[in-house]
Amino acid sequence: MLVSDTSVLFDLERGSFLESVFRLPFDFAVPDLLYERELREHGGPALIDMGLRVEELDGEAVALALGYRRARHSLFLPDSFALALSRANSWILLSGDRLLRALALVEVVECQGVLWILDRLHEHRLLDRGALTEGLGQIAGHPRCRLPQAEIRARLRTYSGM
Repeated sequence: MLVSDTSVLFDLERGSFLESVFRLPFDFAVPDLLYERELREHGGPALIDMGLRVEELDGEAVALALGYRRARHSLFLPDSFALALSRANSWILLSGDRLLRALALVEVVECQGVLWILDRLHEHRLLDRGALTEGLGQIAGHPRCRLPQAEIRARLRTYSGM
């Protein structure tokens, strides 16, 4: 199971990858609080139709999430819920947020990002090289792109067959 934060889903949408992502051999989930606050009004029902699961945290996981938030005031509450859901269930966290990724490392939660997902799309041959190159270019060209430029260039070379 992969638990995503909002930034990963938005990047995948920017690159027109969402439909293909849900054909990967993984289940994708978000915590209910993240869905209600950040996705319901921004394409959430369509994501559910594609296969996104909305998971409720039990009391222990909610306490864990609130503890993350108290310890790291700059961590957004939906992100703390995503981390708590991942940790409570030993699921992989998908995030592009530096603070959340650092906390996942401390909490011994495997954390991956958009480029890892694109590598899986490539590995499973769900998209051709042109679609991967074009979509990654769309993500990279967005003003809020936080992906490492060297990694973007390496993927573009791989996807274009160079």
